Amino acid sequence: MGSKVNHEKRTQYTVIKILLHPTAGQAELMEKTFGCCRYLWNKMLADTEEFYAATDLHFIPTPAKYKKEAPFLTEVDSQALSTVHQNLRKAYLNFFRAPSAFGRPQFKTKRARKDSFTVYCRQYCTGPSIRLSDYGIQMPKLGFIRATVHRKPLHWWSLRFVTISRTASGKYSCSVTFGYDATQPKKIVPTRERTIGLNYSLTRFYVDSNGNSPALSRQLNQSKEKLARMQQKLSRMEFGSKNYLEQQQKIRLLHERMTNQRRDFIHKESRRITNAWDAVCVRDTDLIELSQKLKQGGVMDRGFGRFREHLKYKLERQGKEYIVVDRLSPAAKTCHQCGHVNDKLTSRERVWTCPACGASITREVNTAQNIRDMGLTQFHKQTKETSAA
Repeated sequence: MGSKVNHEKRTQYTVIKILLHPTAGQAELMEKTFGCCRYLWNKMLADTEEFYAATDLHFIPTPAKYKKEAPFLTEVDSQALSTVHQNLRKAYLNFFRAPSAFGRPQFKTKRARKDSFTVYCRQYCTGPSIRLSDYGIQMPKLGFIRATVHRKPLHWWSLRFVTISRTASGKYSCSVTFGYDATQPKKIVPTRERTIGLNYSLTRFYVDSNGNSPALSRQLNQSKEKLARMQQKLSRMEFGSKNYLEQQQKIRLLHERMTNQRRDFIHKESRRITNAWDAVCVRDTDLIELSQKLKQGGVMDRGFGRFREHLKYKLERQGKEYIVVDRLSPAAKTCHQCGHVNDKLTSRERVWTCPACGASITREVNTAQNIRDMGLTQFHKQTKETSAA
């Protein structure tokens, strides 16, 4: 008898983001939907808090309760309003589970520069309620919206829901989420030769255990210099004047361009590392705490936190390991050659000599090597404990 191979399947999601080109009527209806979703969120949140204060019970009313007192809610898609109710429920569940991590749900302001609403795809006898084509997307109430579709979904993907959002510069985009059953990939056991350690670097984005750093985007650096000049020009203009508003719009467009450049760099770099290595070890560095400690810009600007998130899901989809090392581990103060911990090492010393073995050590490379070794030790220890249990 042949041995049976257990191929576990799980639902995997992929998002395709497209740029919308709505007509004036479609743009007006989308703006109404943004406003209705914001209005409904604030009303449900206020009534929930009031009911809790009076009865000490938690209850979230449904959107149907507000349609009589606010008839304009019937003008937009009911799916978008139902999603607001679901999102508020999830927000409270997260708050009750971890109050310090998520915080209490807050009211939404009209001054927010980015609005969005989500519509789920329903199946009818005539077909799905949402359809994506080569030239646009068919939506309930909105009809066919022309769009720039840069990527086609595969034929076995199933459209689940879409999220329409408006950026600060006034552009409309749509994130189309697809789901499909994916076979669980075979786990790859990492070895030292096929494992890399990454150490966050303020100036070089990261330094790996081989002493290499990524080639930073030249276009992004040019955009940062251009942004500084444009903001300096804006500061000399009269507040609220026509030239001031035009310059503000130019700055918003440049911010969006920089966001796209940063996202493109992160996706390409995370894909390159995922394809080249079987395991990646990183330290659980708190970037917010680090930025407050250093009291200078650039820590949150690089997008290293998002880079780690992309690395994690891309490695997991290929059956590879993403290993996180404790932020309090003495990776920077430990000599990679002999293991001696130099407690007298200060944060300003970039090159130091080990007092035990006399080796000359480059701080960032040494830290990345220690992160790799600590991560592998941690992984093998957890594997033994799991197999023993």
